[in-house]
Amino acid sequence: MKGSTQRLVVFCLVLVISISAFGQNDNQTYIRPPYLTSGDTVAIVAPAGILKNREKSISKAMEVLSSWGLNPILGKHLYAKNNHFAGTDTQRAEDFQNAMDDHSIKAIWCARGGYGSMRILDKLDFTKFKKNPKWVVGFSDITAFHGKLDRLGIQSIHGMMAAGLELSEELSDETQQNLNSLKKALFGEALQYQLHSSPFNKKGSATGVMVGGNLSLLQASLQSDANLNTEGRILFIEEIGEYRYSIDRMLYSLKRAGYFDGLAGLVVGEISKVKTNTTPFGMSNEELILDVVKECDFPVLFHFPAGHGDENRTMIFGEEVTLDVGMKESVVTFEKQN
Repeated sequence: MKGSTQRLVVFCLVLVISISAFGQNDNQTYIRPPYLTSGDTVAIVAPAGILKNREKSISKAMEVLSSWGLNPILGKHLYAKNNHFAGTDTQRAEDFQNAMDDHSIKAIWCARGGYGSMRILDKLDFTKFKKNPKWVVGFSDITAFHGKLDRLGIQSIHGMMAAGLELSEELSDETQQNLNSLKKALFGEALQYQLHSSPFNKKGSATGVMVGGNLSLLQASLQSDANLNTEGRILFIEEIGEYRYSIDRMLYSLKRAGYFDGLAGLVVGEISKVKTNTTPFGMSNEELILDVVKECDFPVLFHFPAGHGDENRTMIFGEEVTLDVGMKESVVTFEKQN
């Protein structure tokens, strides 16, 4: 009897450690930050790349937030400069920490990506944030935060950033649609996207929580506390400025780490400005992705309008999504839970 008890204790310990190491379990209920209402405050902060000559874009972003009835404020060190970065790691972490801890701030809109978010993750204390969660908005390098928040079981928003706004008096139709989708997400309106199907799509239907982000950051987050659990999830990926062999290598890194084992569906966004190698890779973006997941039995949707391009529609990570990939039309529906 004593031996049986000891074995049971050891089994329970191993189970707890395994779940902790892998991330959220399949039945994880995500915490949704409160939707915004008129008068709420939104902080614009720069956790990564330097904001060089971006003052007018930030002013435009503040105008947009004000037009939505919101109160925009800027991080203390928003325009700080430290070589590649928007200030030192300490300065950028201070702005992000202050925005997380200030109860009057209801959303954090990242000014831009570039590189630098991962450098400050370990400097941040999420204790107060977990008790008073708020929306974190951004994409690209901000994937580091999306991964961390996913592991904490808190929803976040993959969408355009403040410094990405055009300086023209009239915003382009694409930018306006990007902003409209962001506003819907922040204010709690339903999101649904109907798309013309790519001939490369792998047909099928799936339902699961949406996770993901920039491919480079997903690969860089393996074996960290920002590494995603993709079991039963729908994974979104996007990328910019890489060689095809590099994209292939990153995908195989994820594959070998088990990212595609038990995945419910794959959504591929913009893969732009692919570099040309002296030796042709021999496959298109779509072909190499399909080759990586050829043994997997889940739907694959290409050309979702999100990432580093004119189209950057908003998605809610941690929200349940229904994915219907058809021959002529595909539909992505974020199943808003009341």
